[in-house]
Amino acid sequence: MAKLFTFPSLIISLFLFSFNALATVPPSATFKHVNNGEFGPFVVEYLGNYRVISIANAPFQLAFYNTTPNAFTLALRMASTRSESLFRWVWEANRGNPVRENATFSLRADGNLVLADADGRIAWQTNTANRGVVGFKLLSNGNMVLHDSKGKFIWQSFDHPTDTLLVGQSLRVGGPTKLVSRASARNNVNGAYSLVMEPKGLVLQYKGLNSPKPLVYFKSSVWPSTQDGRLQTVTLNVEPNTHEGFAYNIVLHYTVAKTSSSGTGNLILARPKYNSTLSILRLGIDGNLKVFTYNDKVDSRAWEETFTLFSRNSIWGTECELPEPCGSFGVCEENQCVACPSAKGLLGWNKNCQPKKVSSCRPNDFSYYKVEGVNHFMSRYNEGQGPIKESECGKKCSVDCKCLGYFYHRETSKCWVANELKTLAKTSNTSHVGYIKAPKK
Repeated sequence: MAKLFTFPSLIISLFLFSFNALATVPPSATFKHVNNGEFGPFVVEYLGNYRVISIANAPFQLAFYNTTPNAFTLALRMASTRSESLFRWVWEANRGNPVRENATFSLRADGNLVLADADGRIAWQTNTANRGVVGFKLLSNGNMVLHDSKGKFIWQSFDHPTDTLLVGQSLRVGGPTKLVSRASARNNVNGAYSLVMEPKGLVLQYKGLNSPKPLVYFKSSVWPSTQDGRLQTVTLNVEPNTHEGFAYNIVLHYTVAKTSSSGTGNLILARPKYNSTLSILRLGIDGNLKVFTYNDKVDSRAWEETFTLFSRNSIWGTECELPEPCGSFGVCEENQCVACPSAKGLLGWNKNCQPKKVSSCRPNDFSYYKVEGVNHFMSRYNEGQGPIKESECGKKCSVDCKCLGYFYHRETSKCWVANELKTLAKTSNTSHVGYIKAPKK
């Protein structure tokens, strides 16, 4: 039977929608914080200067900070002043778009949360004007939210991570799908590394200046992944552990959608013997993925590195398998930079080690020198070309002006043309060879 009086119901619905959209933030809930005054006295991550503002929920607090003069980022820090351990920045509003002295951070009456420079230029905003926002809260888990009169979240910082996940925060389909590293301690712009949630799993990618597309440097079948479905969410969680003498499990909880069903799983990253609910998952400047756990019961050294993906004792890989532990160029062995490849052989490594620049694409203007027993970081997780002859692999590099060298596995006849060299991992398999392009004198 058809529903009666649908037209009046529609009018009422439109009225209620309009009323909610026109709701304004009460004057008592609006705020405006100005970036001026004395700097804080404690040591913070990246050794910057900072000014806290009065938005806090221990151990979280909002602050302006800078690592270069008069270039400030609005960020959420984690730790407490009772502990003299390092303050870590776990969320940033305006990475790569700094503001200056006397910039303002404000919640306006229309419900828009705005970071504006001293001259009025808007550096960052939530774009939530006239959407029914009535207030702002910093929750106990570090999530910052704009909510309506019914408590529904109109905007939340958990949907906009930078390089860090807090406990309860997710990568998910239709929402944030990746973390992006910081470029360097001094340079607060997006770096070369990303942790990306793809349909079949989590992967780590490197995008260098010469890379036409991101290169995968880590993925695993036992990492959150699926072969017969699509990954939907990956969430950092902490769970009590009543067995084996540990207090808590730090886990990546993931959900998978399959054709006719769905599934869930947990990957245990660490098992601290104390309350580890104050943990973060961080994609570092170097591309390594780590979990740091904050113990608010101690006065010093409150942060513990409870999980490291690439390390000497890791089952996942050593630091030599990262793209840049040896900087622009170098051979890495047993987590140490041991040599600088050159046409004269392997020389002692130093921070200035780099390949010779080839300025001409003409074949007569360059040659190659060979490095035996090395793996390029992309050769483990990028399929490469082949089977192909070693000489044909070389030709592919020679006709590509952006190619800096090529790598070949003789037992599989696989070829990798490299637009980025970076770190070469030493291997006992001498059939893994690299050829580095160098200018002819």
